[in-house]
Amino acid sequence: MSHAGTALIDPYKVFEKVGLTHGMRVADFGCGRTGHFVFPSAKIVGENGIVYAIDVVQNILESIKSLAKSEGYDNVQVIWSDVECVGKTPIPENSLNACFFVNLLSQVKDRWSTIKEAVRLLKSGSFLAIIDWSKKLGPLGPSKERLVSPDSIVEFSEENKLILQENTALSDYHFLLIFKKI
Repeated sequence: MSHAGTALIDPYKVFEKVGLTHGMRVADFGCGRTGHFVFPSAKIVGENGIVYAIDVVQNILESIKSLAKSEGYDNVQVIWSDVECVGKTPIPENSLNACFFVNLLSQVKDRWSTIKEAVRLLKSGSFLAIIDWSKKLGPLGPSKERLVSPDSIVEFSEENKLILQENTALSDYHFLLIFKKI
């Protein structure tokens, strides 16, 4: 299965940086309709791993569920949750090896609670990868007011059990922050 968004964001580059391997449990917060990170990560974690595709929009989850079934991804579980509410996502605390936020923080109202929810679900020594827009690309991307400052994310995250491992430009239009949970 190919994904049109790979030209802007190559999920495999991110997976390599966080050391995604067979048997891991990962979550894609705000997974989106195409499962841009869901299906490639499901291939890597394999039948002994789990990929949680999390979104607040039911029909997006139905689309992911249908794709997972038709493509034979038995390790993908869809989860309806408002990730801005700490404690709401029905995944065991301290159970995930990695969480991915792809163009999520520029869309949510409460960025800080969203990060806290990921911290709650991650095991110690696991990774949170945050990818978001650094600038618009024509009609794509958030308004200037919704762009997220990587520095503000780093400052908040380091106060919340996360240590910055990498801060880089993923493309001309996206930044990548990788944090490790203490």
